[in-house]
Amino acid sequence: MRILLVGAGGVGSAVVSIAARRHFFEHMVVADSQQGRAARAVAAADDPRFSAIALDASDRAQVEAALREHRCDVLFNAVDPRFTMPLFEAALAVGAHYLDMAMSLSRPHPREPYRRPGVKLGDEQFALDGEWRAKGRLALVGMGVEPGLADVFARYAADHLFSRIDEVGVRDGSNLVVEGYDFAPTFSIWTTIEECLNPPVVWEDGEWRTTEPFSEPEVFDFPAGIGPVECVNVEHEEVLLVPRWIPARRVTFKYGLGQEFIGVLKTLHKLGLDSAEKIRVGGAEVAPRDLVAASLPDPATLGDRMHGKTCAGTWVKGTGKDGRPREVYLYHVVDNAWSMREYGAQAVVWQTAIHPVVALELVASGVWKGEGVLGPEAFDAVPFLDLLQEYGSPWDIRETPRQAA
Repeated sequence: MRILLVGAGGVGSAVVSIAARRHFFEHMVVADSQQGRAARAVAAADDPRFSAIALDASDRAQVEAALREHRCDVLFNAVDPRFTMPLFEAALAVGAHYLDMAMSLSRPHPREPYRRPGVKLGDEQFALDGEWRAKGRLALVGMGVEPGLADVFARYAADHLFSRIDEVGVRDGSNLVVEGYDFAPTFSIWTTIEECLNPPVVWEDGEWRTTEPFSEPEVFDFPAGIGPVECVNVEHEEVLLVPRWIPARRVTFKYGLGQEFIGVLKTLHKLGLDSAEKIRVGGAEVAPRDLVAASLPDPATLGDRMHGKTCAGTWVKGTGKDGRPREVYLYHVVDNAWSMREYGAQAVVWQTAIHPVVALELVASGVWKGEGVLGPEAFDAVPFLDLLQEYGSPWDIRETPRQAA
């Protein structure tokens, strides 16, 4: 397998450090708009299977040329979702397989944004499913941690733990603290603004509906010493992916943001600083959201100042295989001290990076195979979870005690 990895930021660089310990691929070309950043990721790996190039992810023709020149049969998208479609279409045109961690962007309903979805996350990609099938190529979409591992957990629960699922609820929380900053997001602020300020989508009784941002707050008790965290509805791909393959009455995604973070996001929105549309400032044109991102510390550089753990997981409620009510939380925890010591990557970006590498190894070995635009739910979860353990990154299940009859 020859891979074109587009994006050498925090997640992309972590992908390189994780993949360097595995042997399933022949070569990985690390591409970034800043060739120096790609070169640093490659130099850190110190492995001849990696090389670095400069690449504009928004330039489809340039991406196609890179795929052909380097004879890559997989395009691995590790950049912001605004670049998803040019990369997705470039891979399709060349006949390469494709993997991403964030799907094509949504657009709110023009009249009823907080009741009905408009263009949903991934709609533009699923519209091209027939073309991918016709070429006999696989586009594995939403294959990070959330979406990604959370969806694998949902498939595992459907196959092995439940006879009927009432709700799949993805819940994400942490107790991470960044020293020395009043406000320092641990993941891409560009992506965080996009998913947190768009109308959240909920799947309920056979249809998707939308709600207000930060709606339906609840306190969820996270494992591994993280403890109770207030979580709110956020737009996320799992809600659009899970119902396509797994029968469930309700699917939700809630994120533990914290009141301070929510307040900052609301202020950015009120001031128009969340906009991705360029405006003229003096003699330059700049998107306010890009300015916000540029003014904040790069999340990939915060690892030495971070302390705590992050948890991603899938809370499933329904009827167990024995016909009795059942409730479980399948989860994956990363301690920042461990990820920094072992890989030199902070916990959030490392947790995002490991799962697509595991998926690519399954695709390379032929264990996971398919054609068309498919989410993680379309594949057997057991080989993935077994290989994740082999990578040295365990997962676990917390069972809610059943009530006595």
